[in-house]
Amino acid sequence: MDQELSKVKNAIINGQTVIGIELGSTRIKTVLIDGANTPIASGSHDWENSYVNNIWTYSIEDIWRGVQDSYLKMATNVKEQYGVPLQTVASIGISGMMHGYMVFDRNEKLLTPFRTWRNNITGPASEALTKLFTYPIPQRWSIAHLYQAILNHETHIPEIQTMTTLAGYIHWKLTGRKVLGVGEASGVFPIDLKTKKFNLQMIKQFNELIGPSHYPWLLEGILPTVLMAGEKAGELTAAGAKLLDVSGQLQPGIPLCPPEGDAGTGMVATNSISVRTGNVSAGTSVFAMIVLEKELSKVYPEIDLVTTPEGELVAMAHSNNCTSNYDAWMGLFSEVIKALGMKVEKPKLYDTLLSMALEGDPDCGGLLAYGYISGEHITHFEEGRPMFVRSSSGNFNLANFMRVNLFTSLGAMKIGLNILFDKESVKVDRITGHGGFFKTKDVGQKIMAAAFNVPVSTMETAGEGGAWGIALLASYMVHRGNNESLGDFLEQKAFVGKQGSSITPDPADVVGFNEFMKRYIGGLAIERSAVENLQ
Repeated sequence: MDQELSKVKNAIINGQTVIGIELGSTRIKTVLIDGANTPIASGSHDWENSYVNNIWTYSIEDIWRGVQDSYLKMATNVKEQYGVPLQTVASIGISGMMHGYMVFDRNEKLLTPFRTWRNNITGPASEALTKLFTYPIPQRWSIAHLYQAILNHETHIPEIQTMTTLAGYIHWKLTGRKVLGVGEASGVFPIDLKTKKFNLQMIKQFNELIGPSHYPWLLEGILPTVLMAGEKAGELTAAGAKLLDVSGQLQPGIPLCPPEGDAGTGMVATNSISVRTGNVSAGTSVFAMIVLEKELSKVYPEIDLVTTPEGELVAMAHSNNCTSNYDAWMGLFSEVIKALGMKVEKPKLYDTLLSMALEGDPDCGGLLAYGYISGEHITHFEEGRPMFVRSSSGNFNLANFMRVNLFTSLGAMKIGLNILFDKESVKVDRITGHGGFFKTKDVGQKIMAAAFNVPVSTMETAGEGGAWGIALLASYMVHRGNNESLGDFLEQKAFVGKQGSSITPDPADVVGFNEFMKRYIGGLAIERSAVENLQ
């Protein structure tokens, strides 16, 4: 047997590997890493949100079916590669799409369907709480959802016993503990940067705000406990082991790290937790996160303030829509090819057409598009209407069409970034990208570099995404040295020898992107009219 293969097999048998599971918007992925923090097996499950009663949601049944299928495929991958069953590991980490709203009663029953980050239905609550706290409260944050439900006089409010996020829910069911990592917690309710816990003054303000309603709970009683990266967050129970591994092979007693959201795991997976570093996660949604040197001078509704998994302040510019609309166009092009009696594999279709974007005019030839599948808070849309529009004088060809669909994927986020760069003089030395936007070689990086006007890097591990990121956090919990920071662990143990590539911005592309943004902002009235007149 190959020496390296034998080494990995022994690590699996002896429980020296680590599991990371992330529930993303379109895929649930489970990854197994070895002692060198290198992925050695994986499994995934594709899924999609549903739009039910004007709510973007996933059912509890779909959540667990997806987690179990993803885990089983990873375990099967282990058995096929190494010939041994996966029965125990050194640690496990759970991650999920950020924030949203999950509330349960005293019998652990979900009181209302899971409300995901994609819902732009909490505008009044977001605005009122931002004013109350003098702190930005985005619409997707759990506290915004809770207060909006209160404003709406929803009948489930008095029954709430627990409020958490998707990652927190999965972790709770596996361990029995209601906890969150500080990065994910910072999107549930504001964090006190000194204590690294929920802000007690703001909790008091919220309790006073809802006091006249005389609910049988106080906010601190329904919130999870906040934990830092590296802290132990519970152990896999016997019931949790059966819930995760339907084959019954996985043994209880395995420690779990604090559950995190995809924002935190994205920072970890791109080694972007130090000051003046940033990362962009670009897939169904797109968000840029920059670790700040100092607090911002004022509150900006377009900018979220969250934290790293170690509780350091991060500015986030988040857009609800990124690749979904051009994915739909790809589906249409695939139908055309099929109708002509031909067959092209999906990777080739994407690589061929997306690469053509690099041949287009710098400003997309005057074309305009919006990929608003759902609403977009940065540009103040509660609903979206995907659209493509052009003037009769525009240079309408395939290269420009692909280019404008890539440009517009970053349009809303760019508005938020301009606030940070132009109004707050935020400095960033390095941006690292990950997600589906970067799958086609060079294309996503070049477009992103034009938007940021700074070099954009990707890592060879970017394809593993947040599942690898949460696996690294689980590895950090059990393998860190005395007083070793997460940053040191990543630099010295996780990213040593990992290869990446960096692309600097082309000045012509930067000018072209800025010209496109003038058209994008000016054309928002067209998008508004579409929302109002197209049902």
